[in-house]
Amino acid sequence: MKEFFASMDSTQQVYWYIAIIASVVFIIQTIMSFIGADTDTGVDADFDSNLDGGDHPFQLFSLRNLVNFFLGFGWTGASLYTAIDNKIVLGIIALIVGIVFIAIFFFVIRLLMRLSEDNTFKLEDTVGKTADVYMTIPAAKSGKGKIFISVRGSTHELGAVTTSANEIKNGSIVKVLALEGDILVVAPLNE
Repeated sequence: MKEFFASMDSTQQVYWYIAIIASVVFIIQTIMSFIGADTDTGVDADFDSNLDGGDHPFQLFSLRNLVNFFLGFGWTGASLYTAIDNKIVLGIIALIVGIVFIAIFFFVIRLLMRLSEDNTFKLEDTVGKTADVYMTIPAAKSGKGKIFISVRGSTHELGAVTTSANEIKNGSIVKVLALEGDILVVAPLNE
């Protein structure tokens, strides 16, 4: 390894050191991300406030962006050092590639954030859906029964009443018409 670096001048060595160190840190960050560690701060903090700056998952000045910049900067400088004679032009190109690496990371994070979905259960999402009666629902809102309803891929057992003149038996299929507080108002599907 010493022979490899001994044949280079100091500027080329700097590019190689930056590229190697940034690559090692990048690999460590990637592994830590897969195992669920917090790689931006290095500390698994448990506070009531949000340390990430609100709803913005991308911070311009973060360890991850610094590593991304040095990854692009170092490898561009190391790989193009012998191809470009003017070292100032090489430095500018390496700087631009480092900034492009940050932009690519930002773009990928934005795409990944779009993939996330809100699977929070809300009673309002049940209106208009069909459900299975689990416990008989007494007629004319004279009592409360129970239904099983599937919303966003998960099944919930909820209380229900009906305005129908007849009770709705266990095993029937009903449609949710409205909400009354946290109770669902349902009607038999065949009415």
